[in-house]
Amino acid sequence: METTRQNKIARLIQKELSDIFQRQTQATHGVLVSVSVCRISPDMSVCRGYLSIFPSERAQEICDNINANVKQIRYELGQRTRHQLRIIPELKFFVDDSLDYAENIDKLLSEK
Repeated sequence: METTRQNKIARLIQKELSDIFQRQTQATHGVLVSVSVCRISPDMSVCRGYLSIFPSERAQEICDNINANVKQIRYELGQRTRHQLRIIPELKFFVDDSLDYAENIDKLLSEK
């Protein structure tokens, strides 16, 4: 059960990360990265971000690249939210494959 404060901070981080990724992926054509959800720990020290990446064939490669550059992303997040957050949480990113999973289920149901 997440508190109201956790939800507000998670939404703020999700909005800022989405903007950061949108600006970074403008240079690479054919790649779209969006932050589907952010979950923050109760002590506000760790934030897990779930990324929806298109094309899904390169999703793991792009997610690994983002995790390799997490220090720069955290720094930029800190610059954007320095007046709202006292401590910038540690960031961890994972591939959100829920859309692929739902698409696969729809495909299986339509075959019968």
